[in-house]
Amino acid sequence: MEGPRLLSSSSLFWLAVCMLSLAPKKLVLGLDPNNPGYISIDCGALNNYPHPDLQIYYETDDGYIDSGESKQVSSDGMAESVRASAKTLREFPDGVRNCYTIPPITTSDEGSRKYLIRASFYYGNYDSQNRTLKFDLYIGVNYWTTVDISDPGSYIHKEIIHVVPPTEDAIQVCLVNTGTGTPLISSLELRQLADTMYPSDDQFPTLALYKRINMGNTANESVFRHPSDSYDRFWNVDHTNYDGPLSSAWNGTSPPALDRTNDAYKVPTEVLRTFITVESSHNFSFSSEAHEPRASKWISYLHFAEMENVSSPREFTIYSNDAFIKTVSLDYLVPMTVPTNQFTSDIGFKFKLLTNSSSSASSAPPIINAVELYYLPDISTRPTDLNDVNAMKGTKRAYNVTNKSWQGDPCVPTNFTWDGVKCITENPPRITSLNLSSYGLKGKIADSLANLTELISLDLSSNQLSGPIPELLAKLPNLNILNLSGNNLTGPIPESLQKKISDRKLELSVTDNPYLCLEDSCKPKKKRNSFVVPLIAVGSGLIVILSIALAVIWKLKMTKGKGQEGTVKLKNRPFTCNEVLKITDNFKTVIGKGGFGMVYLGTLANGTNVAVKMRSQTSKQGRKEFQAEAELLRIVHHRNLVSLVGYCDDAKNMALIYELMENGNLRQHLSDQSCNAQVLTWNERLRIAIDAAQGLDYLHNGCKPPIIHRDLKTQNILLNKSMQAKIADFGLSKAFAAENDSTISTRPAGTPGYLDPEYQSSGSLNRKSDVYSFGVILFELITGHPAMIRSASSSIHILQWVTPIIERGDIHSIVDPRLDGKFSVNSAWKMVEIAMSCVPSTAVQRPDISRVLTELKECWAIEMASERSQVMGSSKSRSMGPFQMTSVEVGCDSLPVAR
Repeated sequence: MEGPRLLSSSSLFWLAVCMLSLAPKKLVLGLDPNNPGYISIDCGALNNYPHPDLQIYYETDDGYIDSGESKQVSSDGMAESVRASAKTLREFPDGVRNCYTIPPITTSDEGSRKYLIRASFYYGNYDSQNRTLKFDLYIGVNYWTTVDISDPGSYIHKEIIHVVPPTEDAIQVCLVNTGTGTPLISSLELRQLADTMYPSDDQFPTLALYKRINMGNTANESVFRHPSDSYDRFWNVDHTNYDGPLSSAWNGTSPPALDRTNDAYKVPTEVLRTFITVESSHNFSFSSEAHEPRASKWISYLHFAEMENVSSPREFTIYSNDAFIKTVSLDYLVPMTVPTNQFTSDIGFKFKLLTNSSSSASSAPPIINAVELYYLPDISTRPTDLNDVNAMKGTKRAYNVTNKSWQGDPCVPTNFTWDGVKCITENPPRITSLNLSSYGLKGKIADSLANLTELISLDLSSNQLSGPIPELLAKLPNLNILNLSGNNLTGPIPESLQKKISDRKLELSVTDNPYLCLEDSCKPKKKRNSFVVPLIAVGSGLIVILSIALAVIWKLKMTKGKGQEGTVKLKNRPFTCNEVLKITDNFKTVIGKGGFGMVYLGTLANGTNVAVKMRSQTSKQGRKEFQAEAELLRIVHHRNLVSLVGYCDDAKNMALIYELMENGNLRQHLSDQSCNAQVLTWNERLRIAIDAAQGLDYLHNGCKPPIIHRDLKTQNILLNKSMQAKIADFGLSKAFAAENDSTISTRPAGTPGYLDPEYQSSGSLNRKSDVYSFGVILFELITGHPAMIRSASSSIHILQWVTPIIERGDIHSIVDPRLDGKFSVNSAWKMVEIAMSCVPSTAVQRPDISRVLTELKECWAIEMASERSQVMGSSKSRSMGPFQMTSVEVGCDSLPVAR
């Protein structure tokens, strides 16, 4: 009786394919019925299919990439010799970087994270343009090679042996457009290798193939691969340069069985059956060029197998570029692989095989069966922290972000950073800022954002986000800035976030969320509570009513003040002259002097210290300026504007009583002549800039109608005991007649050095006039110099001094030398760029102060990130601790229109 017949490997393959055909059309990624360690992607193909000759199952690239367009090569390129995987391709006309993401397969019997990765390219004139193409190929975040398609009909294969670190959960192959042709790819193949093959170390875990040669195979033009090679390596025809007459074939009728016991490389028998040896000499040499522009380190693998049953073992010595490699002795039918040491070569390879002269018994000349040449690409760039990468992937999925830059690693290489993402170049890089404003995001705030633990700034404004603000955002330890304005969020502000706000650890913006409220206002309580106005987010209907009312009141009061000398009606507490004398102890202590008059230290009955500004009889500023400042400070309230406590106005004596700013004005702290003030640290300068910008942003964009200060200067930026900056001296301030007015015609007023050139020449005042003055203040903070730098013989404007130094790129000559180099160069350049953007002579070229504020906060993020990555200087700087910004606290009785 005939026994059961065994199926051949080909039959088994087709049986598996038939079984798969009964399964659903979409298969699990990477499924190959006959090769569990294989992933074979036919880029641009419409359907999965088996390749019967290769016994490899190819799948489409669905699920591996979400960009590019599928194309088919031209009919001229559809010859029978064109392999199936080359008949379609994927091109990438959009975006600079497009990446395939492949999850590595680990089979139970191998367990290796070492892979052969092959990318193949066939242009095939698919677009009928007969073009030449050149683009770069990256493995993850590191440059791999350049693909140069100079012949439309040529196949190009790029191959790399890559070890996937345990910290990475995917392999990314990225095509980068270098401006010399649209990138394309025909197929992408991954083959799992044994750990014992191509040994590598932590320093050089990746080998890029330069050449793999089947030595002696000169007549057979076929390329051996799978199923001959279980790892599907391409063994190419031999075109090597040899010295002397050689024999290049084994004369047997069929290849004998090889002893594979200790053979890690498993070079196919069909490759080893051909070899090179000499006919009449016991020595020979061969050479190969080695040209890869970015490669300096190379390694070769020489494969040997004794295929002739010679009388005694062949013994010979191997030299590479005249360097001794190894002396070998070959046993019959036992393969051997000899790797060379890593070395630098710019002259190519020259191998010599010399018979061992000490072995008199050996008469057989040297042989060689196959050679592989690799170069070691620089893969020193570390990818972004895996938690941050997964968080961004989760965010991309949650909101279906289609931004073309969101490919590959979010942070590196730095010239490919995702739009809206800013990172710190730590090891590994971390994401510190994420700006998704106006990205069209819908749904709830994604949970994945909570995994961005190094995040300092998060902007989700102007989207369509709904649902509650999640508690998880409060768990981000470094988050300083959170902008959720302009969405449809509901419910209360979580208590954990409110605590961070009250502790001054977080600035939260939630305006224009009509359904959002504080926790207490969301709970049903007594009727008297139903009219409480939330301090952080105000219902849109109430805002409109208050806006109109306040605008009318403001306009009426400003009109009333013109041409009248009557007493100003204030809600702030009025003081009599006797009370002013008492609280100043008869004007005992002078703490300042300005255009209005002297400023005295005062103490209220409850012990609160105040500053009392008395109008001098000789002051050029009179009742008009007094009224303007008093009226303005009664209505506007912001933590970065000096608060008015009260006033005195009895026709002869006029006084304004303010909160005391214990640390004086900013100019005092920047002056070389100030003996008592310590040198401001770089962090303090950044904090002061942000504080002042927030105050100015409130005047320009938070008040309706907007208010122009007109006299911004370092003397009018005051510092309290905790070095918080507040804008003061509003005597020259002007309000627009209506919200949509862009300019006011007025006689130029202000301080030389800070005056907007356009306003000075035309008298046309607008918000950009204050922006110019603010730019000058920024340069004073950066350099320590005043607006007008005076010498014994002349004076020069600070912009005239700093501009040529900026053009030279000498940041250390720009920054205040008293800082002794204790600042981040990146943050300093960022602040210089911000200052320069504020001071063009034409107002239209300057940004709005809101944009300046955003840039300053990003500058702060750069500084904070730099401080975490390195210690700057040996001495501890005088820091007031981490910069903390809170939401604006506004009195409900004088609430301006929220932005």
